[in-house]
Amino acid sequence: MLQEPRRSRSKGWRRILHNWELYVFIAPAFFYFLIFAYGPMYGIQIAFKNFIPTKGFLDSPWVGFDHFERFFNSYYFWDLLWNTLSISLYELAIGFPIPIILALAFNELRNGVFKKTAQTVTYAPHFISVVVMAGMIITFLSPSTGIITHFIEWLGFDSPDFLTDPRWFKTMYVFSGVWQSAGWGTIIYLAALSAVDPGQHEAAIIDGASRFQRVIHINIPTIVPTMTILLILNMGSLLGVGFEKILLLQNSLNMESSDVISTFVYRSGLEDAQYSFSTAVGLFNSVINAIILIVVNQVVRRTNENSLW
Repeated sequence: MLQEPRRSRSKGWRRILHNWELYVFIAPAFFYFLIFAYGPMYGIQIAFKNFIPTKGFLDSPWVGFDHFERFFNSYYFWDLLWNTLSISLYELAIGFPIPIILALAFNELRNGVFKKTAQTVTYAPHFISVVVMAGMIITFLSPSTGIITHFIEWLGFDSPDFLTDPRWFKTMYVFSGVWQSAGWGTIIYLAALSAVDPGQHEAAIIDGASRFQRVIHINIPTIVPTMTILLILNMGSLLGVGFEKILLLQNSLNMESSDVISTFVYRSGLEDAQYSFSTAVGLFNSVINAIILIVVNQVVRRTNENSLW
């Protein structure tokens, strides 16, 4: 009885030694996540402590769920949650289908030069840094020098205050993000469309199907698995609105709609030095994202086979 586990362990070690090149190849990625992703999780304990830097992690007193209760009972909790959810859902509703539409359109282009030019023009904004992108947005929408502002006024309309009006912040944030990332997002869908069997299109043409019908009944079903996986991943980061661009575009006038959980964590942790409280808020954000990811994956798994696990 004791020899069987020993034999299985020896077979496992022999298999590892036999394929040592594969383990060496994956070692950098393994240690990267171990050191930079799982290692820092040791600090999560300060969310349940009154962390004092001079006492360190171990000697700081425990306070349990006090920081979480403080956040849940605060007057700004629902405002932060609503701003984060509304921006994420707005971005998902606008930003998720546009790469699909672009990929289907690029796939139908037959002029090689025009196709490459269009792809390059849509991909290019992806390589612009967040800081430069925020500077461009401020420059384009400035009331005094903004080209978009002057164009709206040239058409005979009163230009809204995009940078200071809270009603326009979410639209400005979402559409600038779509402009920057939509072209890059088409790459995955174009790769999926390359797997379409040309014979299906030939058979559909013989049967008299139009180009639009072939897109609907051949191309879209091919990329549905890819769409499902990306939708699950996007839902898993529903509360994970990045703070970089929001922080760069944020000011005291649009704070009503621009303040999200990530910017609140930044202010609480780095500016106000409330390390335990900001860690608790960030942990709450991560746990909710994980729960949403698991729930959405299970729902998709029960409806079809295109799930993450």
